[in-house]
Amino acid sequence: MPGTPELSIIIPAYNEAKTIVRTLTLVRDYLDQAARSFEVIVSADGNDGTREAAREFAGDDERISVLGSAKRGGKGKGVRTGVQAARGQLIGFIDADYKTPVEEIEKLLPWFEQGFDLVIGSRGMGDSQIERAQKLYRQIGSKVFAFGMRTVTGIRNITDTQCGFKFFTRRAARDIFSRQRIDGYMFDVEILRLAQTLNYRIKEVGIRWRDDGDSRLDLVAGNWRNAKDIMKIGLSRFRVPAAGSFEQVSSDRPKQTTSAA
Repeated sequence: MPGTPELSIIIPAYNEAKTIVRTLTLVRDYLDQAARSFEVIVSADGNDGTREAAREFAGDDERISVLGSAKRGGKGKGVRTGVQAARGQLIGFIDADYKTPVEEIEKLLPWFEQGFDLVIGSRGMGDSQIERAQKLYRQIGSKVFAFGMRTVTGIRNITDTQCGFKFFTRRAARDIFSRQRIDGYMFDVEILRLAQTLNYRIKEVGIRWRDDGDSRLDLVAGNWRNAKDIMKIGLSRFRVPAAGSFEQVSSDRPKQTTSAA
C-alpha cells in the first residue's frame, strides 16, 4: 500500500474542461514548491471532456486520480465520493474554477495543530479579501439565503457556509461524510450542521476569494431544489443520521509500485 499523504485535495467539477487543467497546474505546482505530500482527486461529472482533460494532465503522476461519470450527480455527491477514496491525514475540497488560490491553505493548516477538526475558508471575516465581488443581485440573494438557512437549520455561528474551501481531519471527514446525504449544493450546510451536532471543533478563517461570474445555478429550479434540501436538513436537525459504511471507490489512479513520500 502507498504511504499516507499529508493532504487529500478533492476538486469537484461539472463541465469544467476550460478550467480544470489550469486549476490542476496551479495546485500541483504550489504543493510541489511547498514540499507537501499530497494527492488530488478530481471528482468530475459532465460530458464536455473534463475527465479526459484531467487524465491527460495527470499522465503517470500517481498523485492525481479522476472519478465521475457523464451523468450529473451533484457537488455533494462528488465530494462525498472523493472523501471515500481519500487517503490523506487532512482531507478537503476546493472549487474547480479556483475562486480561492490553493496557497490560502497555509492560513488553515495551523489551526489543526490547535485541535480543530474542521477549518473552513470564509468570505465574511474581517480579514477576508474579496478581490472581485459577486453581482449585486447575487449578494442580495446570498443574504436572503443565509437568513432562511439559519432560521431553518439552527446554524447561527458560522458566517459563510458556502465557501468552497473546507478541510477536515481524516477522522472528522470520514465520520461526517459517511452520514451526509445531500447530493446538491446544500451539502455544505449539511456537513456543518452534522459537525456541530457531533461536537466537532470548527474554525472559520478569512481567505482570498474572487468571483468568476460563472454560476451553474438555475435561478428558479436550482433555488427550489436548494430550498427543499434546506428543509430536509432542518427537519433532521434534532437527530444525527446513522453513519454509513464507505464502499471501495474505483478510480483511474495508476497502480502504485512505490511508497509515497
